[in-house]
Amino acid sequence: MINVSICNDLEIAEKLWQRYWPRKCLFDLWPVRRCFQEQYQHQPHFLVASHGKRFAGMMALSRIDCTQGFGHFPGELWQGTTWLEQNKIVAADSYAARDLLSHIPEGSLIRYLCRDDRLGLNARAIEDETGYFFFPPKYHYVFEAYWNGFSGKTRKKIRTEIGRLTANGLKLRHNRRGDLDYMFRMNLERYQSRSYFNDPRFLNAFEGLADWLAANDLLRVTTVLIGGRIAAVDMGAVWNGTYTVLAGGTDAEFPGIAKLINLHHLEWACLERMTMVDFLCGDFNWKERFHLTPRPLYQIIEPHAVDMQHESQPWNQSVAYAL
Repeated sequence: MINVSICNDLEIAEKLWQRYWPRKCLFDLWPVRRCFQEQYQHQPHFLVASHGKRFAGMMALSRIDCTQGFGHFPGELWQGTTWLEQNKIVAADSYAARDLLSHIPEGSLIRYLCRDDRLGLNARAIEDETGYFFFPPKYHYVFEAYWNGFSGKTRKKIRTEIGRLTANGLKLRHNRRGDLDYMFRMNLERYQSRSYFNDPRFLNAFEGLADWLAANDLLRVTTVLIGGRIAAVDMGAVWNGTYTVLAGGTDAEFPGIAKLINLHHLEWACLERMTMVDFLCGDFNWKERFHLTPRPLYQIIEPHAVDMQHESQPWNQSVAYAL
C-alpha cells in the first residue's frame, strides 16, 4: 500500500529534492530553484509517496498565498502563473503516480510538466505551452547545413536585414556580467508591465541566479554592439551539454537585432558541439520560422478535491529514507 505524506519543511524538502529529483536540465538543479524560493518565500507543499519505508515518488508543490492555490515549487510568479519549465512528477511507477495525483490540493495549477507516458498522466494533464529546441547533432554540428535548410529567398532577406544593422560596425562580446544591467533595463523599457522583471522579486531572483551561474562557471552573457552601442544582451547558461537561453533585452532602435543574436546562438552551439539549445516556451513569431523543434509541455488545472478517504498525512519524520 502506498502512503502519501505532506512535507512543509524547506530543509527536508531540499534533502528530498537533492536525493531523488532527476537532473536532466538546468531547472532540475536545486540552487536554480532556490534563487526564486528566496525571493518568493512560498511554503513548500511536497507530496511524498512511500511504500513502507521505501521512497516511491513525489510532487514538489508550493502554497501560493496570493492565488489561494498551489503551483510547482517554488511557486515563482509571472503574470499570475509560474515560469520555470520542465517540471516533473517523480514516481517509481504508474501506481505511485496515480496516488500522488489523487492527493493534489484543490485549486492547483501545475504548469510546464514534461511528458512521461509511463506514468499514465494523459487523463489528467492537458497541453500547456510549447518549448522550442535546436539540436546541433541533427546538422552534424555544421551551422551551414542548418542555414541551407532555409529557402534562398529567406536567406537573402535575412542577410539584407542583418547587413543594414551591421553597416555601422558589429561587435560581439561575451560574459561581461555588468551587461546584464542593460538587459534588464532594455527588457523593462520594451515590455513595461509585461516584462518578467517588472516584479522586483523576479528581477532579484534572476540577479541571484546570474551570480550563482557565474560562480559555477555556467553563465553565458552575449552582447551585440552596433556602432559601439549596446543593441542586444542575452543571458544563458551552459550545463550538461545544453545551452539554455534564459532571457534577453533588445534596443527598439535596432529592428531585426533579435534575429542576429539568435543566429549567433545557433552558430556558437554548433561550434561548441552542444547537445541542444533550449529557447524555452513562447514562439514570439520567430521560433517556428527558424526551424526549431517544438516540444509541448503539460499542465494540470484545478483538479477535484482530495478524496477524504485517502487524505494526505503530515510528514512523518520516521519515514526519512536515510536523508
